[in-house]
Amino acid sequence: MRLQLGAFLSCALVTAACDARPAAVDPAAPEAPLPARDEPLAPLPAAPPVNARRSALGMKLFSTASLSSDESVSCATCHPLDRAGADGFVHSRGANGHETLLNTPTIYNVSYNFRFNWNGAYTKLEDALDAPIAMTLGTTWSAIEVKLRAQPAWRTAFEGAYSDGVTTANIKDAFARYIDTLVTPGARFDQFLRGDTDALTSEERLGYETFKALGCSTCHQGANVGGNMFQRLGVMHDYFQTRLERGGAPPTVADLGRYEATKQYADRHVFRVPSLRNVALTPPYFHDGSEPTLELAVAEMGYVQLGKRLRAEEVMLLVAFLKTLTGLPAQPVPGGTGS
Repeated sequence: MRLQLGAFLSCALVTAACDARPAAVDPAAPEAPLPARDEPLAPLPAAPPVNARRSALGMKLFSTASLSSDESVSCATCHPLDRAGADGFVHSRGANGHETLLNTPTIYNVSYNFRFNWNGAYTKLEDALDAPIAMTLGTTWSAIEVKLRAQPAWRTAFEGAYSDGVTTANIKDAFARYIDTLVTPGARFDQFLRGDTDALTSEERLGYETFKALGCSTCHQGANVGGNMFQRLGVMHDYFQTRLERGGAPPTVADLGRYEATKQYADRHVFRVPSLRNVALTPPYFHDGSEPTLELAVAEMGYVQLGKRLRAEEVMLLVAFLKTLTGLPAQPVPGGTGS
């Protein structure tokens, strides 16, 4: 039966909420700031300090299409910063028309995730860049290094930021240090957590209480409202069966989730819980981009993750709360400190 309203999770980033067994949390993950007001969520911290030259270099690399194999796409093609860091397509188009298998998540606040990619295959941001470089830009780090070394302006820029100039490690570092600056603190919900009770309307506050009461904050927690644990998609009901019932595709290899990284049967359909920061701006939802609206996504998550047929009023309240997590910067800039 087609659900009339939808579930939680961001830009291609929506996959889990609550499990009957404890969700897997990485003990090596950086400790999040203590929640204000003894809450399960915490205000998003400001961007970490980074070297300004390196982050500025990373910003230029991020938007340079000539690095791709056919010189047609850049990182910014799939992660446009003026669209909340996600392109809004079910599947992004990379070099040579290659289509991604999974929905592209937002690039904003990604540095606060404990693992990277939908299946959590990478523990370091620098290593997580391997996947889009190969599969979306259709190239290799060595090919990018050759291109940059061949251009005096790039060589000079790298020599000004790194003592050993253009190397693959330095290219990765520049990308990562720029991505570190792409954080969005200052959402109205952050203001509320810091004590400004007038930052939210009564409806939005009730939406947050509903979010907690239903158990959504069991998995969507901490400063990034997710991103710090793994969870199975379809805890209470078979997500892939409901997808078929609403006209979607049968399961594919793209639905295997963490299994693709571990090859452990228990990890089939397990994904990194997405952050819900800016989720109202990043449709379509889930790893497969199968839900076009936040309302439909919220209802779907309520059913398959929590085992609840959410009432229309509950969906409305939850969406009202989720919209308070929007906090995009007025103008994306590299930022940073040092020289």
